[in-house]
Amino acid sequence: MKIVLFGATGMIGQRVLAEALNRGHAVTVVARDPSKVTAQSPNLNVVRGDLTDPASVPSLVTGADVVVSAFAPPQGREGQVADVARTLVRAVGAAEPPPRLVVVGGAGGLEVGPALRVIDTPTFPAFLKPIAQAHIDAYEVYRTANVDWTFFAPAALIQPGQRTGRYRTGRDQLVVDDAGNSSISAEDYAVALLDEIEKPQFRRSRMTAAN
Repeated sequence: MKIVLFGATGMIGQRVLAEALNRGHAVTVVARDPSKVTAQSPNLNVVRGDLTDPASVPSLVTGADVVVSAFAPPQGREGQVADVARTLVRAVGAAEPPPRLVVVGGAGGLEVGPALRVIDTPTFPAFLKPIAQAHIDAYEVYRTANVDWTFFAPAALIQPGQRTGRYRTGRDQLVVDDAGNSSISAEDYAVALLDEIEKPQFRRSRMTAAN
């Protein structure tokens, strides 16, 4: 497939890029600083661009089969997440034909009990609430959008680790193990994301995954 990837220099984006290239997809990375993209492949094209510049995004997604956003805002500018969501929805919706949109989201809006979200639990770290709320706000943008979207919320803990290729998926509820823990390696998150691109199960829906 032809994949346009935003946010390829971050922890998750790097692994999504590697997984996509390893599977033989043609990937165009859009980066504010192309020199930070260190991956090399004949299937990789790197162009300069910025998701926070709405006017530039439509031309960047034209011709893509799938647009993947792993956008992460600077600290203190968490509101950009919802702004970027609106930009992506407009750009993808205006493209002809419109590509599929897959977004790296946050786990804060997932449910851990009746009417109880992760962000509302007593142990949720206060310093993470701004970015968690930003992803919740962005999810509301996608949820009501007339595009082919998937909002991929990770497990409660996501960090670099091993690529096992094994994971469990869910939709709106946090996926936990027998001990109540919820975690996934960034590598397996990337596997799950590419699996969803290749064999869709969560179109126009939120999804989540954990090891």
